[in-house]
Amino acid sequence: MAKLKLHLDADTSKKALHKALIDKGHDVTRTPNSWMPFDASDEVQLNESTAQGRAIFTFNVKDFISLNQNQPQHGGIILAAQNSWTLSELIVALDALLSEEKTENWIGQVRWLNQWRS
Repeated sequence: MAKLKLHLDADTSKKALHKALIDKGHDVTRTPNSWMPFDASDEVQLNESTAQGRAIFTFNVKDFISLNQNQPQHGGIILAAQNSWTLSELIVALDALLSEEKTENWIGQVRWLNQWRS
């Protein structure tokens, strides 16, 4: 079973968050990068993340729940309410999630990051 890989969408794409997760040994990408332009739509971000074998983390709850209904075979969607998290809390929760979850368990799944909040 492969360890879960993650993509930070345009809403969650903070350099400090990305660096902290990379420093903890996780395979994490962010918007923008070589395969994801800064202005990519939510749909493109979900599709490209899936093509790269990654779950996507977003604060854009409403749009990604809608995308899930239209495209149920994605690499996984992790949701969080932006105003209820500090950077350090995000790092701890995402580190826990990425440390315990496997890619195979995330196909078509939508979960709230609160499950990994300490």
